[in-house]
Amino acid sequence: MERILKRVAGATMRGGAALLAAVAILAVAAFDASAAQPQPWQLGMQEHVTPVGHKVDELHNILLVIITLISLFVLALLVYVCIRFKRSNNPTPSKTTHHTMLEVAWTGIPALILVFIGLYSFPLLYFQDKAVDPDMTIKVEAHQWYWNYTYPDQEIAFDSYLIPDADIQPGQIRLLDVDNRLVVPVGKKVQVLVTTFDVMHSFFVPALTVQVYGTPGRVNETWFEVEKPGVYYGQCNQICGIDHSRMPIVVEAMEQADYDAWLAKAKEQFAMNPTATKVASVAD
Repeated sequence: MERILKRVAGATMRGGAALLAAVAILAVAAFDASAAQPQPWQLGMQEHVTPVGHKVDELHNILLVIITLISLFVLALLVYVCIRFKRSNNPTPSKTTHHTMLEVAWTGIPALILVFIGLYSFPLLYFQDKAVDPDMTIKVEAHQWYWNYTYPDQEIAFDSYLIPDADIQPGQIRLLDVDNRLVVPVGKKVQVLVTTFDVMHSFFVPALTVQVYGTPGRVNETWFEVEKPGVYYGQCNQICGIDHSRMPIVVEAMEQADYDAWLAKAKEQFAMNPTATKVASVAD
């Protein structure tokens, strides 16, 4: 019987390793490195295009190794205990109630693991918290149920609404595309100030590794620096009401020359308080 149990334990360990390998292969096969949006049957996270994202991905991979080793160790320990201390192998159970070395080990080793994780996670928390010397600032204000984007330095502001199903054009994505995208230049550190006009919302763009809540009466901060041009999709992931699912976020990152051309048009189309500007000009 003991021999059978050992064989089962060995087969379990080999099967677990094979399963992990299969999952890893499927993850690589299913992951589209050029995808700026979720893909059907995708495993793993979306491609990261920001410095914060790369650090988050590194921490994720480290934690995956740690939790896998812990899970395999606990599985092996359970199998060993089942075999070693079954009635036939251990007819007279030990009456030991305390074991100093074991108690020190099962307290100290987890504490050391947490310290090791903290060496990676705490610097990352500070790194992603606030932008240091940002190149530009964007204010994001959430409404039920659309977004308002303000570029205070460029003096432009505009609303961003979901494109209704009836108006979807070829190449646009249902429930994700919007009429006015949030446009940023590549390689610039963008400070994002998030607030809300009514209830709580969440500004969430996975590819940019950005998620920050908009809280009534407060302004929360995050930042990102997009490394390559592209269109990146996100959504409000804080349940905010009946049309919660109709608050997509679309960030388009452009090369500096293209961004400058867009900005020139945006200053004509989305200038802040254009009526007040005209009145002031007439008064002069």
